[in-house]
Amino acid sequence: MMIKKDDLTGAEVAELIREHLQGMTLYSPPESIHALNLEKLRQPDITFWSAWEGRELTGMGALKELDSSHGEIKSMRTSSSYLRKGVARRMLQHILGEAMKRGYKRVSLETGSLVAFEPARKLYANFGFEYCEPFADYVEDPNSVFMTKELG
Repeated sequence: MMIKKDDLTGAEVAELIREHLQGMTLYSPPESIHALNLEKLRQPDITFWSAWEGRELTGMGALKELDSSHGEIKSMRTSSSYLRKGVARRMLQHILGEAMKRGYKRVSLETGSLVAFEPARKLYANFGFEYCEPFADYVEDPNSVFMTKELG
């Protein structure tokens, strides 16, 4: 699998982002959806990566700079045909490596609190993320959980 910095112009990536946003609407009310669309992912404080197996898109992930020492993981998604094949694990390793290169002291994320998000929460916990209070502009929300990891 190859992970590359992506300019968000490819049709495959646009479709996976659309699928990601649509999937969020199945489990969360609109006010609890924090997934970003293409336009918001193109902001200068966000770096976006796509993962590929040959010519097939396997997943995506992004890192948003909150400040010079704190990053936020955004838009983690695995293509449906590559679920449970290690794509999310590899993407998370890549993002954490980039966060360390940037000198971040901490990386945080928001994900859903419902059963559908349990695999994501388990993945993050396996990487040492711990539950925390809302960060940045987030507020308490019964449909969200917040996790953070100190980087050494």
